Amino acid sequence: MGLRGERHRFMPNRLVFPGGAVDRADLRAPAATPLAPHTRARLEKAANPLLAHGLGIAAARELQEETGLTLGSPPALDGLEYLCRLVTPPGGPIRFNARFLLLDAERASGTLAGSGELEQLRFYPMAEALQLDLAEPTRRVIERTAAWLAMSSKERLAETRMPVFRLRSWRWE
Repeated sequence: MGLRGERHRFMPNRLVFPGGAVDRADLRAPAATPLAPHTRARLEKAANPLLAHGLGIAAARELQEETGLTLGSPPALDGLEYLCRLVTPPGGPIRFNARFLLLDAERASGTLAGSGELEQLRFYPMAEALQLDLAEPTRRVIERTAAWLAMSSKERLAETRMPVFRLRSWRWE
């Protein structure tokens, strides 16, 4: 996680995960390995196959741009897990519809040192992070991650509906 700079329009001076928008080039960018079938299927519940691929590529690209960690070139997408989705309520000044993906840290290589978009980059233990003054979306993703990690791999694979945080509560879609 890292601290967004004070000049950012969205969530300035807040601790966040690396991420960003899917670029048009992400939709057709090559991958060393495709998304795992269960991750692809979950993403495709609310995205077409091209966008599902683009989401994986964007996650790998943003990870590298913002943290210096890489999934390879071209990226290996098979280790990405689709954790959850957060959608801001209508009418807010800045909206987002973000999908959060996880990756075992052993699947990434490189040195933690980003582009400057995020400051104070480091790995935060979940218990420590939850003690900080986090924005609600960040807190909800950490809590969801803890719940996901507490599941067995069999339970994770059996989960067919995905958690979506809308209007300040989780819904399963």
